[in-house]
Amino acid sequence: MNPMAEQWNEKIKSGNEHVYDMLSGLGREIYFPKEGILSQSAEAAAHAKKYNATIGIATENGGPMHLGVIQDKLSAYSPKDLYGYAPPAGKPELRAAWREKMIRENPSLEGKAFGNPVATNALTHGLSIVADLFADAGDAVVYPDKNWENYELTFGIRRGAKIVNYELFTEEMKFNAEAFRKALLEQKGAGKAIVPLNFPNNPTGYTPSVEEGDEIVEALLEAAEAGIDLVVVTDDAYFGLFFEDSLHESLFGKLAGLHPRILPVKIDGATKEEFVWGFRVGFITYASDNADVLAGLEQKTMGIIRATISSGPHPSQTFVLDALKSPEFETQKQEKFLIMKGRANKVKALLDSGKYDGFWTYYPFNSGYFMCLKLEGVNAEELRQRLLHEYGVGTIALGETDLRIAFSCIAEENLEDLFDLVYKGAGELRSVKAE
Repeated sequence: MNPMAEQWNEKIKSGNEHVYDMLSGLGREIYFPKEGILSQSAEAAAHAKKYNATIGIATENGGPMHLGVIQDKLSAYSPKDLYGYAPPAGKPELRAAWREKMIRENPSLEGKAFGNPVATNALTHGLSIVADLFADAGDAVVYPDKNWENYELTFGIRRGAKIVNYELFTEEMKFNAEAFRKALLEQKGAGKAIVPLNFPNNPTGYTPSVEEGDEIVEALLEAAEAGIDLVVVTDDAYFGLFFEDSLHESLFGKLAGLHPRILPVKIDGATKEEFVWGFRVGFITYASDNADVLAGLEQKTMGIIRATISSGPHPSQTFVLDALKSPEFETQKQEKFLIMKGRANKVKALLDSGKYDGFWTYYPFNSGYFMCLKLEGVNAEELRQRLLHEYGVGTIALGETDLRIAFSCIAEENLEDLFDLVYKGAGELRSVKAE
């Protein structure tokens, strides 16, 4: 094993042996090279005042070489903030600004010990880093039956982890805390689990209440006290889009410092929070009371980044940082939030009107981009196909009964027409079956 990897492993182990035990084989072996090209380039940037022949970019007239056909479109920005490589961990000013934003929007983080966010190539990349650092073949990854399909690819296919699902909702359509608790405690024999918490949930658009959030924390604490090491990943992709009375904070704050066997990891980003999906700017943040653990995990995260994408895109990090610093940022973001809230409220009003009774019920939704219908007497995939080819309406079929509808991309005035068409398609399928 490389001496740098061994050094950070020892620091992590001394700081919290449970976190060391959570690391995968790759997680223990990975390191960020201190004596490689990047470190020597950084040293040269500070001291090579005459000629700096270390960096792998082309320069001209004292700055990065660039094409006019590109810079003409980006003239509001300096070439130095666009064309050179961003640091592997992200632009330092952006990382600091995002950390301040996290504390401002999550008051429960005040006074808690957590690291500086590391920039990722959006949230999927952050989840992939978690999988690489902590998941070995056969390790349990515990998440609900209503889930984002990429978890299976990221943890199951890429890393060979064992997927453990629990029912998200009770029969009363509340968060199924008992099923969650049971799924966690079943991992006692293995002694380890990775637990993604995705709220607002994709595909249902559900965020737990404050009371349900406390039940989630209590279940995790019980599992930790039972001797299970837990990597708890708050997948906060749709953070901030809370339209009703629910948790309005990430559970990351309540989990930070909760128990030595719980490692909270926050995955978030500008992608959906700031409506810049194609910019691919996300963050991964660790919580620990031990500075060496935080430093070691950051170094290993940088090692994964260096070994995969080298560094994230510089222009989009600059654009996001510029937006966060703008005095108009909060006002403009609130305008978009109200549009999204209006769409969600319109959908709920339509579904509660009685107009579509007998054709479906719906899973609870109070946040995010999506909601899910639970169809009655109609196959979800058959309805999806009919809507697509007969009416030009795109939806997502999930299993036999569930149909996901993204109200985020439908204007409020068009939502009733959309659901009328879904209703019409479902009725036609029922008629065909009855013949």
